[in-house]
Amino acid sequence: MSDRQYRQRGYQDEDRDRKPAEKPKGPAGPAPRGDRPEGPKTPNLMPTRQVVRCAKCGGEITSPFGIESRCSRCGTDLHTCGQCVYFDPGARFQCMQPVPERIAPKDAKNSCTLWEPRRTVERETHSVSVSSTRRAFDDLFK
Repeated sequence: MSDRQYRQRGYQDEDRDRKPAEKPKGPAGPAPRGDRPEGPKTPNLMPTRQVVRCAKCGGEITSPFGIESRCSRCGTDLHTCGQCVYFDPGARFQCMQPVPERIAPKDAKNSCTLWEPRRTVERETHSVSVSSTRRAFDDLFK
């Protein structure tokens, strides 16, 4: 007796005597997937840009960076450990660089010579202003 409940043919049935079909060889067969005459298809990605943002308010910083530089939006100091690319809360002295001693206030201005601004990569998205869409809508029915 079979271990299956019903005797219909299904996906579990195999024809062990049947040989697999041979694939055509040479240029007569279909081209392998991904091989296109003009090359691989390039993805349509949005362009990216590097931006420096304030650690407190998230405002974009465009001015040059110095020890005395401040955020134009919220007024906080920019030359701080929290704004540095090497800042890591899990590292020794919370810095990935070999610093001799810990700098205590991480959000206060310091004179560290290893400081570099933290840059983030963002996608360039173009938002359409409301006035231009309204103008386009009005131009449609004139």
